[in-house]
Parts: sequence; structure tokens; C-alpha cells
Amino acid sequence: MLDLKGYESSLLQGASLTLSVALLSLVLAVTLGLLGALAKLSSFRLARLLATFYTTVIRGIPDLVLMMLLFFGGQVLLNNALLILSERLTLWFGQAKWLNVIPEYIELSPFIAGVLTIGFIFGAYMTETFRGAILAVDAKELEAARAYGMSQAQVLRRILLPQMMRHALPGLGNNWLVQLKTTALVSIIGLDDMVRKASLAAGATQLPFTFYMAVALTFLLFTAVSSGLLKWLERHYSLHLK
Repeated sequence: MLDLKGYESSLLQGASLTLSVALLSLVLAVTLGLLGALAKLSSFRLARLLATFYTTVIRGIPDLVLMMLLFFGGQVLLNNALLILSERLTLWFGQAKWLNVIPEYIELSPFIAGVLTIGFIFGAYMTETFRGAILAVDAKELEAARAYGMSQAQVLRRILLPQMMRHALPGLGNNWLVQLKTTALVSIIGLDDMVRKASLAAGATQLPFTFYMAVALTFLLFTAVSSGLLKWLERHYSLHLK
């Protein structure tokens, strides 16, 4: 057993925060992935170009660099937009009315920034996963559903999505496992996640191996549970669609 010198509760809090960031960013990544995949397969050229630009840029830049760019750059863009809005409102309505309504500066929460950044990054990977899964669905089944009289929304809900999920699950699961480990990067933007808690504890006790081993084992537990759930989902969708 690892002797954590009384830091067990601190590490548990960090682990809970890490898992929260991972799950919320997964929701965002899946949403962006579905939208990106539909955009890439769209008949509209502008949608295809935007989706291609998004995936190309995100997949071509290291996650750590993107984390720093999106966190600090996003904060600068937000406050610049706030300044422009404040100036416009002052010009139109006068300074006194808006002086206390719009804040002078907004500092992004590391938690929100971490969720948005990781979700935005992995949305690009999910885009390719879902695009491949949609292309793997038999087009004849979609045509038959339309011929039967189903609307586009019904075809999407009853035929495309269930079939697509069966093909997407292996790639989606792999992206989730990588994304889960990528949450360790949020410690560099000041979030008190599990890695940062371990770093502080290691500095206070001079036992870095002990605390980083605890972090490694926790991530291993998360991935083991995730792998079990993913295998269950794959079996569920396979049986459901037979």
C-alpha cells in the first residue's frame, strides 16, 4: 500500500475534478464530432471547407500547444470583444448607463477553460470517427427507409444513428481513453486536478514517486472501468442490430 501521508482526501478531490473535466469535455467533443462529420459529408461546400479546416488545424498541432493557445488566446479574444461591446454601447447610450453593467475584465475559470479546450481538441478526432462510421452504414438501408416514407429526421434517428454507433464505438472508445489521459494537461493552466494535487503533495513531502504512482494507478483504474463499459456497449449494439 502507498503511504500518502494524509493526502488521500486531497487526491480524491483531484480525481473527482479530473473525471468531471473528462466527462463534460466528452459531451462537447461528441457534439462537435457529430456536427463536424455531418458538415464534411454535407453538399454545402462552405460547410465542408470549415470542417476540413477545423480537423486539419487541430490534428496538426500538439495538444499542449493548443491548450496554451486556446486558454490564453481565448481569454484575450473574450476581453477584446467585451471592450469593443462596451465602447459601442457607450457610444450609443452613454457611459453612465453601462458603466456598472459590463465588467471591465473577465478571467476564464480553469475548469471551464479546460473543458472547452479538451472538448474542442477532441471534437476534431471525433469528427473523423463519426464520418467514417456514417460512411460505413449501408446506403441501401437509408434509401429503403426513405422509400418507405420516413422523414429525414426519422431516418437519422431510427436507421443512421444506431447503425453508425456500432461502427463508431471502437474509435470513440479509443478517443475517450486518450482524452481521459489528456486531462492531465489542465494542471498547467492552474486547475487543481489530480496531477496538480499530486505535484503539491510531492513537493511538500519530498515523495514524488509515491504520489505520481498514485496518480498513475488512478488513471489505470479509470481506463479499466471505461474499457469494460465500452465492451458492454459494443455487445449491446451488436445484439440490438442483429
